[in-house]
Amino acid sequence: MSLKGYEPCHDSKQVIDSIGYDAEADLENPTGSVFCSHGAGFLVSWDEVEKYMHTESREKLQNREQEASSVTAPENQVDEEELKAIFERTYGTIKRDRKPYQSSRTVHSMPQQMKKPKKQEHVEEYLLVDGYNIIFAWEDLRELSEVNLAGARGKLMDILCNYQGYKKNTVILVFDGYKVPGNPGEVIRYHNIYVVYTKEAETADQYIEKAVPVIAKKYHVSVATSDALEQRIILGQGAQRISAKDFLSEIQTTNRQMQEEHMRTSKGAKQYLFEGLPEEMAEFMDEVRMGRKEF
Repeated sequence: MSLKGYEPCHDSKQVIDSIGYDAEADLENPTGSVFCSHGAGFLVSWDEVEKYMHTESREKLQNREQEASSVTAPENQVDEEELKAIFERTYGTIKRDRKPYQSSRTVHSMPQQMKKPKKQEHVEEYLLVDGYNIIFAWEDLRELSEVNLAGARGKLMDILCNYQGYKKNTVILVFDGYKVPGNPGEVIRYHNIYVVYTKEAETADQYIEKAVPVIAKKYHVSVATSDALEQRIILGQGAQRISAKDFLSEIQTTNRQMQEEHMRTSKGAKQYLFEGLPEEMAEFMDEVRMGRKEF
């Protein structure tokens, strides 16, 4: 025998009334759901869950799939029409030339401005890093934080300084300071990057969520974090999300590129005899080389 599962009870109302069960009063099996916002959980009543959901319910997804499958138009035809509409919005109306030698070909009339494309303007790059999220996600920094948290912060700051020096972007490293009573928050300049310590009752992800839509209006913004909820929020605000794992790979790749460029530069540099010696010693060694003096 095997358990079939649960099915609706045909006389559920009679059963509930007979035992006097009150779902709202059942604390061991609550009817509500726990949602997470800014790192803290809060309870949502069963009848208000859909207001707070970030994803659609299984029932809605199934209904959408059924509606999509009921469309009779061929998929290729829909795609072709969409591409045609996009093309016409971008390049103008499509004209078809039915000449005898190319009766089956389509000729597109290109506007004059398409022959001379405009030069794209350089958009400044901004990178926001959730400091503690990255520290606890990278193995070497996590191990260091277990011994000395300040040392892990300093090491991450130095890593980002090297990264910024190569990428020439604006790096903003954000650390949580919300647990410090009366903390007003602080922004400091550490070499070539900015380091933010959030104010009391403000977490790093809250600060990033507020900063992203402001910066993204003018600049290209990327956020390095492995917080799934934060990634979803910043993606909707126009920023590019980078997981801690992908960001570590990016850092390692950048370090290799810097080493390769340094090696190429070093090989091409000229070195002269006695160049690193003091002036008097260099003159003496030159006299020895010419045979005019001996050791």
